[in-house]
Amino acid sequence: MSKMENIAVDTPTEEEIVRRAEALIPMLRSKAEECERNRVVSKETIDAFREAGFFRILQPKRWGGFEMSPNVLNRVLMELARGCPSSAWNVMVLGVHPFEVGLLPTQVGDELWGDDNSKLVSSSYAPFGTVKVVAGGYVLNGEWLTSSGCDHAAGGAFVGGRVEENGEVVFRSFWIQRSDFEIVDDWFVVGLAGTGSKKLIVKEVFVPTYRSHAIGAYGEQSHGGVENLYKMPFFYVFYAAVSSVIIGMARGMVDLYIEHMVPRQNINQAVGAAVNDPFIKGRLGEAYAKILGASSRVLQNTDEAWRYASKGELVPLDIRIRHFATNQFTGGECFEAAHMIFKKTSTRGIWIHSPIQRQMRDILVGANHITQNQDNIGDLLGGHLLGNPLPEANPFGAKPGAK
Repeated sequence: MSKMENIAVDTPTEEEIVRRAEALIPMLRSKAEECERNRVVSKETIDAFREAGFFRILQPKRWGGFEMSPNVLNRVLMELARGCPSSAWNVMVLGVHPFEVGLLPTQVGDELWGDDNSKLVSSSYAPFGTVKVVAGGYVLNGEWLTSSGCDHAAGGAFVGGRVEENGEVVFRSFWIQRSDFEIVDDWFVVGLAGTGSKKLIVKEVFVPTYRSHAIGAYGEQSHGGVENLYKMPFFYVFYAAVSSVIIGMARGMVDLYIEHMVPRQNINQAVGAAVNDPFIKGRLGEAYAKILGASSRVLQNTDEAWRYASKGELVPLDIRIRHFATNQFTGGECFEAAHMIFKKTSTRGIWIHSPIQRQMRDILVGANHITQNQDNIGDLLGGHLLGNPLPEANPFGAKPGAK
């Protein structure tokens, strides 16, 4: 039995934990420039997130977590990213991995959290390195890029790799401990610079079989001895969290735009005050509608899936496809909305000290994330709606040829 099993957990309500996120927005905004300059979220900010309980939202109760609906994390991210996108991105990445631990055998959670259930885990899922099947597990070698928040992840990392098993290639996730890798600071980027998404170097690391799972599979996990929450597909939870943090970034862009425009006077236009300019008002209204639509869709999709999972049922394939695919249009929609109002800030928005341009760059990079690949997923969704069988490689956890 885990040392942490059956620990008493003082679980806040959903509204309370969302209010905690909203209350941190002013602090995050005040530290956003410093976060970008340092290219890492500060320990003080991570400690504030720990105290607020954000990293426990999806953590199993067995190890001191809240085991809440994924929409609690989604709503928290939508608030935090209004203040500092990089800091919110760390909460998204470090906060979703306790859910992944819940999909694995309980031995993993016991090893990770047996002595300290506050340890965080980072990740790098793209199969950059190599994986070799050996007796009792796997041997990993190589470099895994963009591990957001890795400086704060004393609990190690999940890394992805492709493995041939029983004649087919399986995309697997492997939990490696902090002593298994070296962090290399190569994170010099145009946006989300504060996420500290550095490279992990792994050399001849053995990973036992029980520390790995087929990351795209669904309905085959051991669920760590718990139910309900861990009936949600991992990719679904992860992708919706990314979409949520990008929605928060776009909401932050609206906040900054309103603050920018309310006192502004248009000296070259007859309307005078910017708040009376029909084009400024029109762009803001349209942008806000796009962002609100994306937010409503992600939250509604997750609520619909949760109605199944909360009863211990798997989410039906057709619903998984619809949710998973439509959530991936979020990045493009939010970027369009943010760019629409950014163009109306004219010269004032382009100065390097302006938070508006930083927010715009962060949204640009967030929308480039693989979870926001609306081109490929649009083709997949459209084909499914037209009756085409699913391809062999699909993100829905479905067998090839399924309809």
